[in-house]
Amino acid sequence: HNQGKQGKGPRRDTGHPHRTATPLEEVVSLLLLEMRLGGRGILRISVLGITSNIGSPFHLTTSIRKSTHLTMSDQPTSTTSLSGSKHILFDLPVSNNGARCRIILYKKGIPKEEVDLVSPMALGGLKSDEFLKLNPAGLMPCLSIQKPENKYGISALSESDTIARYLISEYASVGPSFLGDHPLSNQIARWHDMYLTTIQGAMYKTSERLPFGNYADRKSAISAYRKNLAVIERFMGNDTGMFLCGNEVSLADATLFPSMVFASYILPKFDDSVAALPPKLAKWYENLKCNDEVFATVYAEIQGVLENSWEAKGRWNDIWLAGKTDSAPGTLFDKIIAGEIPASVVKEDDHLLAFKDINPMAPAHILVIPKDRSGLTNLRQASAEHTDILGRLLIAAGEIAKDTELGFGDGARIVINDGSDGGQEVMHL
Repeated sequence: HNQGKQGKGPRRDTGHPHRTATPLEEVVSLLLLEMRLGGRGILRISVLGITSNIGSPFHLTTSIRKSTHLTMSDQPTSTTSLSGSKHILFDLPVSNNGARCRIILYKKGIPKEEVDLVSPMALGGLKSDEFLKLNPAGLMPCLSIQKPENKYGISALSESDTIARYLISEYASVGPSFLGDHPLSNQIARWHDMYLTTIQGAMYKTSERLPFGNYADRKSAISAYRKNLAVIERFMGNDTGMFLCGNEVSLADATLFPSMVFASYILPKFDDSVAALPPKLAKWYENLKCNDEVFATVYAEIQGVLENSWEAKGRWNDIWLAGKTDSAPGTLFDKIIAGEIPASVVKEDDHLLAFKDINPMAPAHILVIPKDRSGLTNLRQASAEHTDILGRLLIAAGEIAKDTELGFGDGARIVINDGSDGGQEVMHL
């Protein structure tokens, strides 16, 4: 840090007849010389607040790592032969939960000798025996602790928040503190892990992975994700600092930012008429993405996979409400649901409507339909996306069939007409 004092030692000749090297030039030349001599990896230099006046304050920050890319290997091995580092963080660039740990490593400038970044494929993949020994859940990220002075007696850590807090504690004397005890940071990080991470799969996983958290269908999960973004927006208050807790980076920033890369790219696929992020959250996200080198790096890691791999391979082509939607024409039932056509309703809730058939084929004849058709023009269109509503329809039918006041006696015949050959007249299940 040069606070305006001229150096008293010898100055390097710049080759210019009227001036000698400034302190900044001296430092940069030494760093570049070191890189040339050592030939080791990546040198990052960020220069902030430089002015043309000699003696004006400036700050030079460096982050040197032998490698900041994740090691990829097609040959499974063991952790003992994989790296001589004190720790191995098994992760992939697209992992938003693992990215919070990478942000901590990048911000603190932790070298490869301390923490090496390695793909789970180096152990044979997430479900390989070697990886499952480290993380029985078979999920990323996972931190293998290999240092001989391991005082905790544990060989591996799972779950991104646990790993992140370990790294913050283990390297507390290096780089930013990440405000580990800040209540707002902890509140946002916890809310993210409880109410966003648990349902984020609704944005990109197939219907075979249902349910998403506590939500039985994708539409409800996406809606809940947006609502919880609004909750985090309220936590933010009116602070004008660059980070969520003011002018210093926190664990909340490291936790939330990678997930916002997902949300900002994917949510518009489900509804592009609504902004992906609430306004304050969007401003914070764009600011970090554009003005902070480490966050920009993590953005590029995640976004690159979303665009160049997931999108290119048609990840969302068969995802309900993103690549697939209900494009069939509306029917008479839509007008009944909207109240535009009167009906004799016998049962109604948020999900379904039951009403008397206007042309009954029996003394008791009730139609039970989903309020949101969601592509169910007939039963043959059903998929795992419809598991919840199909169950609700059958339960409602069973309850109605017990209502003697409607004319039912000892049971009822439950019928689903499917297609023209099945006698279906209205294209709404």
